[in-house]
Amino acid sequence: MDIIDPAVREYLLAHCPPPDDVLKELAAETEARAPDMHVTHYEGELLGMLVRMAGARRVVSVGVFTGYSSLCIVRSMPPDGRLLACEIDRRWTDIAEKYWRRAGVADRIDLRIAPAIETLRALPPDPVLDFGYIGADKAGHRLYYEELLARLRPGGLLLLGDALRGGHVVDRACHAADVEAVRELNDAVVHDDRVDAVILPAGDGALIVRKR
Repeated sequence: MDIIDPAVREYLLAHCPPPDDVLKELAAETEARAPDMHVTHYEGELLGMLVRMAGARRVVSVGVFTGYSSLCIVRSMPPDGRLLACEIDRRWTDIAEKYWRRAGVADRIDLRIAPAIETLRALPPDPVLDFGYIGADKAGHRLYYEELLARLRPGGLLLLGDALRGGHVVDRACHAADVEAVRELNDAVVHDDRVDAVILPAGDGALIVRKR
């Protein structure tokens, strides 16, 4: 199910700041290796805008893939900001690190190759994070959400990707494990009195959460 009309999608992209050569080449390489799996430029701009609005200096990203979202995040942070990037598959992060170096931001990204839940649980418990992005395996989103929320400062933001799963969340005949996991998390977050939350029909759906 295509949740955004192609003409509307093109209009949105036309009204974003255009990607530079690094982002263009990263998107092209990602598309060549894994079609339809990469973050769109519109989603990257939305992510960067939220990071800037939060004034984020301490950020955690769960899921790196080829690094497009991470690059958008770190470019939107002040020079003293640091990004902890969690990923389990080294074959994709080799691509990410190449483009981080080209963009001159690799020294501001701490890449951890390990199960993300282990990395998150090893973090100090203090609520000092300004922003968190979750774009990894859908079955783990609820666990990642809880670990990040506990460490998020009041007023801090989380963005969880794939909140609509291509529109399949509204198809009650669809019981795929990833869709069920997304439905359960969306339902839990809307009733979570620790946060304010809204879902935007951006990309494959963006669940934006603000800690009270």
